[in-house]
Amino acid sequence: MTDGADDVILALQPAPARRVVGTALVGALGAIVLWLAVVAPPAAPLWHGFLLGFGALALWGAARIWRATGQAVELTDAGLRASDGTVIAAFDEIEAIDRGMFAFKPSNGFLLKLSAPASRAWRPGLWWRTGRRVGIGGLTPRGPARAMADAIQVRLAMRRG
Repeated sequence: MTDGADDVILALQPAPARRVVGTALVGALGAIVLWLAVVAPPAAPLWHGFLLGFGALALWGAARIWRATGQAVELTDAGLRASDGTVIAAFDEIEAIDRGMFAFKPSNGFLLKLSAPASRAWRPGLWWRTGRRVGIGGLTPRGPARAMADAIQVRLAMRRG
């Protein structure tokens, strides 16, 4: 028997095509920059080092995007968590949700405002958390992200009223 806190109400995960395209674009950027650094190295050693570092960083970023987007964001009675069990935000910490056009939020996603600052965390293409802000979205489809945002907004309204 479960207590209800672990039951997943909604899950938000990247579409397979978006996952592949997003990772491939960042990986291609890294490969092109590294190729440029090897085939046509700039005369200044500082620029050559910059190109090598940036290319390696982009390839590392592509690997992080691929790993992160293999997970999902799950909405439970307790709050939001990643499918690996990482707690993103508990419901009692969420003060507001912002889905406005001019909000600093991931594409196809939404922004949560927390009551207290939380530790920084980042799963590229899926979610990020810094200070009192949590961004959900990125490579996720718009419809399921909107449904999750609606469910959170209803839960917040019920808590207030």
